Amino acid sequence: MTSHSPSNSRRLLADVVSAPAVRTAALLALCAAYIQGPLTKIFDFGGAIAEMEHFGLHPAPVFAVAVIAFELTASALVVSGMLRWVGALALAGFTVLATFIALRFWELPAGMERMMATNAFFEHLGLAGAFVLVTIFDITKGAEQ
Repeated sequence: MTSHSPSNSRRLLADVVSAPAVRTAALLALCAAYIQGPLTKIFDFGGAIAEMEHFGLHPAPVFAVAVIAFELTASALVVSGMLRWVGALALAGFTVLATFIALRFWELPAGMERMMATNAFFEHLGLAGAFVLVTIFDITKGAEQ
């Protein structure tokens, strides 16, 4: 007779979510915006320059190249596991900084645009928090896995 105790179920769940393929998929999902964004900027570099100019970042082409290189490099660190904590902490800081630059909801008049910017602002803070958790995990016990 097979026992399905809560501890067995928990062990099974732990085995599934800690599987290398699941971990890699989760890290790719966490970094998805930092992979897709730079690729979009590469294929529409004029749009990338316009985005930098929109946010007052000059010289815009230099900032565009720097953002592309930064996001791809930090994402590669997170997904590959090589200095994962460095990449995750860098993306957390970048996310907070970019959020305060791009999502200044408090400057918008009341209405749908402000509500959407407010939601995006706090979602980005949550994303930064997830990167900090990756950092914590990696430097405390993740290195041996």
